[in-house]
Amino acid sequence: MKKRLGYLSLEKTILILVFLVVALSLLVTSLLVSREAARSTEKDLANHALDIARIVANSPIVIDGLTSEGNKEDVQIYANELTDITKVSFIVVMDMEGRRISHPNAEQLGKPFQGGDEGPVLQGQEHISKALGTLGMSLRAFTPVYDSEGKQVGAVAVGILMDTVDEAVRESLSRTYFGIGVGFIIGAFGAIVLAKRLKGIMFGLEPYEIARILQERNAMLESVREGVIAIDTEGKINLANGEAIRLLNLAGIKDVYGMDMEILDQSVLKRVLDTGEPILDYEHDFGGVSLLSNTVPLKVNGEIVGAISSFRDKTEIKQLAEELSGVKIYADALRAQAHEFMNKIHVILGLAHMKNYDQLKDYVSQLAQQYQSKSGSIVRNIRDPILAGFIQAKMSFARENGCVLELSENSYCPQAQDATLVHDLVTIVGNLLNNAIEAVKDWDNKQIRLSVIYTEGQLAIEVTNYGPIIPEAVRENIFVKGYSTKSNGRGFGLFLVKKTVEERKGLIQVASDAVTGTIFRISLPYEPREESL
Repeated sequence: MKKRLGYLSLEKTILILVFLVVALSLLVTSLLVSREAARSTEKDLANHALDIARIVANSPIVIDGLTSEGNKEDVQIYANELTDITKVSFIVVMDMEGRRISHPNAEQLGKPFQGGDEGPVLQGQEHISKALGTLGMSLRAFTPVYDSEGKQVGAVAVGILMDTVDEAVRESLSRTYFGIGVGFIIGAFGAIVLAKRLKGIMFGLEPYEIARILQERNAMLESVREGVIAIDTEGKINLANGEAIRLLNLAGIKDVYGMDMEILDQSVLKRVLDTGEPILDYEHDFGGVSLLSNTVPLKVNGEIVGAISSFRDKTEIKQLAEELSGVKIYADALRAQAHEFMNKIHVILGLAHMKNYDQLKDYVSQLAQQYQSKSGSIVRNIRDPILAGFIQAKMSFARENGCVLELSENSYCPQAQDATLVHDLVTIVGNLLNNAIEAVKDWDNKQIRLSVIYTEGQLAIEVTNYGPIIPEAVRENIFVKGYSTKSNGRGFGLFLVKKTVEERKGLIQVASDAVTGTIFRISLPYEPREESL
């Protein structure tokens, strides 16, 4: 099956879609996380600076340095040492006039604080801001300084340069981006595994290929003459074709899907599902419809997941079998007749080749007389051309097997009003003659007698042979399906004869003794197309 142009394979489609979803998800996550990470990092640094500012503001050295009791140089030394320890950019202590008491650059001592954001802290308000100072743009934390009496004597400003803040943010984001990258790799690997798994589940087929196969299978399922249903392990019908629905409707079932599988006996269904062994050619009646079914287990990876049952109207099968049987009888008789005719043609050709015209004339005259005496009487007495031709062909078949088949002189059969009856007569007469030929072909007396007589709405058929006597025990079972004294695979001819006679509301009898031979007598209701003479 060729790949459709313009269609990506399922594997590529899944990979692309999963990649896009993962990439989009990670992109949105990255934007949200990175922004939040930047804010969080900046906030953490600001809180860190504020904590240090509070520590400095509560230091006795700083408090004393802002009053007359302390040495301001000690404040400078303390602030510089703490700056190195805490890794901040600067620690500035200022008095209430905003003059620096400490600064990383000693030249800035005594000078006013720069940035313009110190106002709130000199009024006793703790706050955080960003401003440009002598060291550059920085993030600053301000806290007031109070003496032992609770009077504000100055303020502390702890700052972190924005370059340092940006570097910390970049470091935090790098970890975030690393996690996003790992997530993308895992997502990509998962997409590949998912695509391979789905491809394996679908047996390597593309969706459009599965759709086409499904359409073809449905068309095939609906085209078959047999009803087909699928059942699950609980015996519920989950699939039925049109023929199955039709047959089930005939049985009185309208809603097929989801119902319990009652077409088969529960014991049969249970045996199929439990053992995994199929049950074939199971005959049963359901809702007045005679069905012949076959049920086989449905296995997936060696596990039974249900069963498939196919069934057909037994009446249709029987009709087909009878038609095939009749065709075979016709074919055998016509083949024998053709073979006999070819032998006579070879004799004529031989005589002509030898230019023995006198013997040729006598031989042809003899054949003509035989035809007029035998065939002519058959045609006159057996008015249906199909049955007459069949009897003639059967005579040739008997001669081919070394037997003599004679039609009684008083035989008479008009054409039937029912055109289908002649096919049943061929089935009946053909099977009886076949059995007679089989019985006498290896016997001394190879004579067979056929009588077909119509009288007052009844057609009497008799087939007589003088072969071996049929024991009474055998006669009791002679019409049983499959019963035969011969090899296996036989025993259907007489069964079919009896079934045909019974369906035509007729009677069949068999007698066998050493005096009269073996006689099969059949009586059938018969409505002629013309009045009997």
